[in-house]
Amino acid sequence: MARVFITGSSDGLGYLSAKLLIDQGHQVVLHGRNEQRAHDILKKLPNAEAVLTGDLANIEEIKNLAHEANKLGTFDAVIHNGGVYQVPASQLFTVNLLAPYILTCLMQRPQRLIYISSGMHLQGQFKLTNNTTAIDKTTYSDTKLYLMMLCEAVSAKWPNVYSNAVDPGWVPTKMGGAGAPDDLQKGYETQAWLAVSNDERAKTTGCYFFHQKEEKYNAIADDISLQQQLFKVCEEITGVQFPQ
Repeated sequence: MARVFITGSSDGLGYLSAKLLIDQGHQVVLHGRNEQRAHDILKKLPNAEAVLTGDLANIEEIKNLAHEANKLGTFDAVIHNGGVYQVPASQLFTVNLLAPYILTCLMQRPQRLIYISSGMHLQGQFKLTNNTTAIDKTTYSDTKLYLMMLCEAVSAKWPNVYSNAVDPGWVPTKMGGAGAPDDLQKGYETQAWLAVSNDERAKTTGCYFFHQKEEKYNAIADDISLQQQLFKVCEEITGVQFPQ
């Protein structure tokens, strides 16, 4: 039995992953943006271990979320599922990148980290310089590229942690829309599989998965100098330094 924390688990892929893991007998700590969402999700998944709250668009609330998670002890896996799509650039950057960055830095180190990226990261561009006003030009694709870069950097810095990214596909969730063509079940199964499976294919690091299969990712994610620049910008904005 594994102990898993999942951000953004009040609906969509995060909720479905949480339900699957709970049904399999794992201990799952949920996360909702506010008290109402936390209350609602716990009613739907009463066998969850706990539910934590925190707005991933607010840096101080993200830091507090890490603090509250640490009070519960160490997790075997953390799934960084929380994300937004059609919102202003600054919110895209904070929710899709800074939240997983801060939580990765401040939470007790798990055995496995799963970052929910997107096939759209392939069109992402690195736009960050010392001038953080470039964040205003950030697109969804950019943030998912940055998240892929975070995943790759963590896999190199923490060789004893399985750090992987997942493309869940364009699936019919609230974010994806009812007409999305990809398989919803496969969309959430992969992140749950990476979190708990003893399958040797899941016990790897620095990989990008689509439907439980490794896929090629944007080579920019492996650029060490750009990873360093990304971390520098994240540290400047959040005041949180990545632990060595």
